[in-house]
Amino acid sequence: MAQVAVNPDEEVVLGQEFGHVRVITLNQPRRLNVISFNVVALLAKLLEKWENDDEAKLILIKGSGRAFSAGGDLKMFYDGRNSKDSCLEVAYKMYWLCYHIHTYKKTQVALVHGISMGGGASLMVPMKFSVVTEKTVFSTPEASIGFHTDCSFSYILSHLPGHLGEFLGLTGARLNGAELVSAGLATHFVPSEKLAELENRLISLNSGEEKSVKSTIEEFSTHVPIDENSVLNKKSIIDECFSKDSVEEILQSFESEASKEGNGWIVPFLKGLKRSSPTALKITLHSIREGRKQTLSECLKKEFRITINILRSVISGDVYEGIRAVTIDKDNATKWEPPTLEGVDAEKIKQVFEPFEQDLELNIPTRDCFRWEGKYEDSTYAISK
Repeated sequence: MAQVAVNPDEEVVLGQEFGHVRVITLNQPRRLNVISFNVVALLAKLLEKWENDDEAKLILIKGSGRAFSAGGDLKMFYDGRNSKDSCLEVAYKMYWLCYHIHTYKKTQVALVHGISMGGGASLMVPMKFSVVTEKTVFSTPEASIGFHTDCSFSYILSHLPGHLGEFLGLTGARLNGAELVSAGLATHFVPSEKLAELENRLISLNSGEEKSVKSTIEEFSTHVPIDENSVLNKKSIIDECFSKDSVEEILQSFESEASKEGNGWIVPFLKGLKRSSPTALKITLHSIREGRKQTLSECLKKEFRITINILRSVISGDVYEGIRAVTIDKDNATKWEPPTLEGVDAEKIKQVFEPFEQDLELNIPTRDCFRWEGKYEDSTYAISK
């Protein structure tokens, strides 16, 4: 068994080897396994190494403690707000890594217990097998802090049935384990008390053969119907409201539905939408809508542009205000700029989507023989430092 960490003093990620099985453990339980610079660097290193290792057949990924991963390290972004492009490298590496996770050549199984939000869920949803429990909680809440749906979720959400993707991306609605399987965002539901045993069985299986892996998981999995009050059972209302052309029209339609008898479930989602950054809501809607006609690579390149423009405060500093209010001062008293949807300039929204010069774009490999090329270290950003 081998264990590796970017910083041995912290061991933010553990990499273990058991025969033909490799196990990744996100290892910052007190910080809910947030995705920091070191986490991204080690994940990329381990996944490249193991994809090219003929002895590695099956990759398992899990989180320590009560979370799988709560997503990006918000404090890292906030602390870098006054330094030009201080987080560009980690953003580049994360989106580049997302492509490789989606297209990985070995069988991957995510064992997802607890919180799996934002970028953290990008280590769950794209896997060949994603196992969730009754304690799994998924959300893409980025708009509520002035950010946007990223880490390939403009692609993932845009391919969900109807307009569920817009609903999840704009409201940050939470889904539990049963709902994730029902929505196609996870493959299997396993009761939490059986998860450790499943992990041991997969290690003992010592194989990455998909049918064998699936069969092993199915020995432990069970079908759990979604609750009758689940948002997934509100499809007709969600599709009617979230198919509208603009955020303003979505809000208006959603408010109209909320006034009808039996639709009290809408009220908390409406409150959340109204508390979110108007700029972020408009960027998120546009990004998910574009995702419907884009490839995975195109979505990741787009998300990289949006992220860099947001972190540079090209049209608004809302992301830093959102992080301040939620995680720094914790006063939840956001002061968005502009404060209303009507005040958001449509031309400025288009600006954050504009392509960069070719050598400044995220470099996604186009051929398998070069699939681990295009690293940040070889980019113009690194070379010009």
